[in-house]
Amino acid sequence: MERIYKWVLDKTEKRLTKKAAKKAYEKEHRGLLHEIWGWVDALIFGVIVVFLLNQFLLQFFLIPSPSMLNTLLVKDRVMVSKISYGIEVLPQGPKILDSRIPDRDEIITFYNPQYESKGPFFNIFSQVLYMATLSLVNIDKDANGNVRELLLVKRCAGKSGDTFTFRDGDAYVKPSGCGSYVLESTFRTENGLSSAPHRTIEKATYIPYRALGRLNGLSENGVNTSSLPRHLLSDYQTLDQKVSFTDMYEYNKQIEIGKLSADPTDMSARSNYYKLNTGVYVPEGHVLPLGDNRDNSSDGRYFGPVKSKAVNGKVVSIIWPLKRIGSVND
Repeated sequence: MERIYKWVLDKTEKRLTKKAAKKAYEKEHRGLLHEIWGWVDALIFGVIVVFLLNQFLLQFFLIPSPSMLNTLLVKDRVMVSKISYGIEVLPQGPKILDSRIPDRDEIITFYNPQYESKGPFFNIFSQVLYMATLSLVNIDKDANGNVRELLLVKRCAGKSGDTFTFRDGDAYVKPSGCGSYVLESTFRTENGLSSAPHRTIEKATYIPYRALGRLNGLSENGVNTSSLPRHLLSDYQTLDQKVSFTDMYEYNKQIEIGKLSADPTDMSARSNYYKLNTGVYVPEGHVLPLGDNRDNSSDGRYFGPVKSKAVNGKVVSIIWPLKRIGSVND
């Protein structure tokens, strides 16, 4: 009997031990899964909160180009107020509440008029991902892997009623209600505006580049190399190949002048020259954005004024790198 009793106890002990081990195993793994889900839940919540903050209050933006030097440097991370000009319901969507037009001199972010959309779903998804990761992840790239710029950052240089014209890279403004043009730098000084917009190309550099533009215009309209004007060829010879020239506005104007010199009846060249020489008028409800680095900026000179509803925020401060943290306003 004692042997049987011992056998029963032994079997019972083994069975209870096995059940206890099984329960402990299940409890341990339920706890691990629960912990993993807790992290996932927190991550999802954090992403949603960051997106909502970026969409409706503050957005973080990575400066991609040197067009705003030295106000903003390439790879600066800036904070953009999303409530300054009205609140977007969705990325690139309609605005609600206040939708005021930016004031002159404010640094703004706006949707690139030259951006080629991949479709509304991709646009929204890529923007949500960009905002949710605090501008760390950008999947909107071209075939060569370069980031496509849906948003641009420039300074609001012109307001409704202004007319801007550009000569050898210098901007001249005829403010609304005025009858004559004034050099923009003079206008800025007289009105207490920022002195950040600047030139980097020497005036003398324009002599060979004007010549280059006219020579190319003459060639495009059939003028033989042997018949090209000697003074233009002489000016072109002074070109410094080491200097990077990026003022395509003036270069394109000179091309049209060359075409007209070769063929005064070229109506296309006449129309293009007239547009480039006349400049840019800013209609009601629009602003003219220009880069501070005037000699290396693709801005309103090329794509024209932008609608105020295309402006999605105002740059208020630099948040990275640490040594550059601070306001962007002079």
